[in-house]
Amino acid sequence: MAEQTAVALTGDDLTVDDVWRVAVGGAAAALADDGRGRMRAARAVVDEAARGHGEHTYGINTGFGRFVTQSIPDEAQRRAPAAPPAQSRVRRRRAVPGRDRARGDAASCECTREGCSGARVETVELLVECLNRGVVPHVPSRGSVGASGDLAPLAHLALPLVGEGQACVGGDLLPGAEALARVDLEPVRLEAKEGLSLVNGTQFMAAFCALGLVRARRLAQVADLACALSLEALQGSRTSFLPQIHELRGLRGQADSAANVLRLLAGSAINEAHRWCDQVQDAYSLRCAPQVHGAARDLLDYVHYTIAAEVNAATDNPIVLVEESTLVSNGNFHGQPLAFALDALAMAVAELASISERRVERLVNPSLSGGLPPFLTPDGGLNSGFMIPQYVAASLVSENKSLCHPASVDSIPTSAGQEDHVSMGNAAGLKAWQVLVNVERALAIELLAGAQGVEFLAPLEPGDGVRATRAAVRERSPRLSDDRPLASDIERVAEAIRDGALLAEVEAEVGELL
Repeated sequence: MAEQTAVALTGDDLTVDDVWRVAVGGAAAALADDGRGRMRAARAVVDEAARGHGEHTYGINTGFGRFVTQSIPDEAQRRAPAAPPAQSRVRRRRAVPGRDRARGDAASCECTREGCSGARVETVELLVECLNRGVVPHVPSRGSVGASGDLAPLAHLALPLVGEGQACVGGDLLPGAEALARVDLEPVRLEAKEGLSLVNGTQFMAAFCALGLVRARRLAQVADLACALSLEALQGSRTSFLPQIHELRGLRGQADSAANVLRLLAGSAINEAHRWCDQVQDAYSLRCAPQVHGAARDLLDYVHYTIAAEVNAATDNPIVLVEESTLVSNGNFHGQPLAFALDALAMAVAELASISERRVERLVNPSLSGGLPPFLTPDGGLNSGFMIPQYVAASLVSENKSLCHPASVDSIPTSAGQEDHVSMGNAAGLKAWQVLVNVERALAIELLAGAQGVEFLAPLEPGDGVRATRAAVRERSPRLSDDRPLASDIERVAEAIRDGALLAEVEAEVGELL
């Protein structure tokens, strides 16, 4: 595999795909020179504020949250090295364990616009080096209410920078100082405002959103693959996917989904064989697939609009306005935009699974399948075929209905009423993450059932793209003759959906899909 180019962190042009490349693909990150320059300019403003002159500046010489009116004396800001400085206390106070713990891959992959935050270059470079050398902070998955940023998770993420907390290195969970030492790094001593800069922000929510969006967009494309496969197996009509129909509505997602299915059906002998059949209309799960899949795509476009801005945003408090040489208290840390986006992401992909499960029902139900064997097994009774996988798909879809209740409409005041409205964006991210897993499995079940179903129509062959889809499925799951446990088959196909391998194999045959 060719070595990947490092992702340059400028603070302006990070993309969702960049986040995926670093967090999942293993690409390195590097702080760009112009980013360093802006950080030094912002740091000069912070250093000037830290020198005091009796003026209260939040995050420099005051307490935090409800203690905003409490002054921090100069001597506390300049504690001797043997005692923890005030900024390290920020990290410890915020590092409250959540119920579940998760590795910090998602959170550590995304960097904020530190040029408006005032952290020192060397602190951010240590963070980047930890990322590049495989020091992955051990971060609670729960504990953030999504306002004042993701305080608790981000505190755990940054503790290893000061030699505290825990981090994984090479699969070993180590104390923070040991983790740094293993990769020849040394802890940093935080200076004025840096502790607050590291915990105040939406990075945890944003990481859920950025990585989740990549997976969600793949699911939208794979849903078209699964639909085309089921359409062939059920001998449905291609006319519902003609572009003239979708031009009349004018929704881009709908038109793109229909175009994908038409391309996948090209060259179908199955479709040609039933062109003149007496079936007038297909069921909604087939005929309206572009409308449902397309609506999900359009909702994901909104999610992309939000997260594309957020991964380059300044979400600290206070923010450094370099040209004005001042620090300004603000609310950019509030996670409401991301909370809405994460709830929308969950709803969008949940509908892909909902309509998929209805197609699976048609495949296994002899009253609806147009002549396929009951439950897609030639020896029903002795074998149950795809009876139980349809149960599983139904269960996943039902679970998603509960998970899609929005977290973003909830709020519980914190910090003695100072933080009196919060976003619950972290809860939205956790729910969206589980919905993504459920939908990957649900679509895997449809792909397995569709591959099984279309093979009963032999010697008639499906369209070129459907053949490629079936081949990609068969690479991971042989045809079901006698009953066997299908859990591992479902997981293999779901993993190929998640990492993009299945989609890539189909596109290698038919070209890039919309």
